[in-house]
Amino acid sequence: MPSRSDQTRQRVIEAAIGLLTRGGRDAVTTRAVAEAAGLQPPAIYRLFGDKDGLLDAVAEYGFTAFLASKRIDPDPPDPVADLRAGWDVAIEFGLANPALYTLMYAEPTRAESAAFRTGMGVLMGRIRRLAAGGWLRVDEELAAQIIHATARGAVLTWLSLPEERRDPALLTTLRESMVAAVTVDQPAVRGSGPAGAARALRAALPEQTLLSEAEQRLLTEWLGRLATDG
Repeated sequence: MPSRSDQTRQRVIEAAIGLLTRGGRDAVTTRAVAEAAGLQPPAIYRLFGDKDGLLDAVAEYGFTAFLASKRIDPDPPDPVADLRAGWDVAIEFGLANPALYTLMYAEPTRAESAAFRTGMGVLMGRIRRLAAGGWLRVDEELAAQIIHATARGAVLTWLSLPEERRDPALLTTLRESMVAAVTVDQPAVRGSGPAGAARALRAALPEQTLLSEAEQRLLTEWLGRLATDG
């Protein structure tokens, strides 16, 4: 059962989110939040240190709520469709919570949030499944940056537009551009697991020029073992 302090902290965060939703960031003053939560202003400082600490706590709450909205399939039948679905969930959350989403991504330092890092771990899991299946066009880290940047950019651009100029085709086009940037049309790996990946890489070895002849022979031997074990 949450302690009394935890309950009070939660009440303050919810009060701050209410003010943020109705009036934007400028509405979230320590005095207004304390009044909405039924507390005296000094209580806010005891719980969060200062206004910035309170806003960080609100952003963390947002990342946690976003993480809870993610649909995680550890073994999706179609990893590219799973990528699209995950991107759509991020967009839906941002459009449903515009003020909170804007606060969450207003400062780069919020990338240190524990919930944000957990969410990025979910994204990296999707990307690794794409890589294991031979679907990935770019390096895993670059893929993560592209996916994250397009989703955040899509939401913030949409929110910046007057309602009469918000065309759903913008979101669809950005999503498909993201998919085209990070995935290939046909998987390079025809079999699942390490064996399929080893066979795909072994087949591509004659085309590469980065490895020395000795390095290529050694890598071919290792890949041959993995392919046989599969």
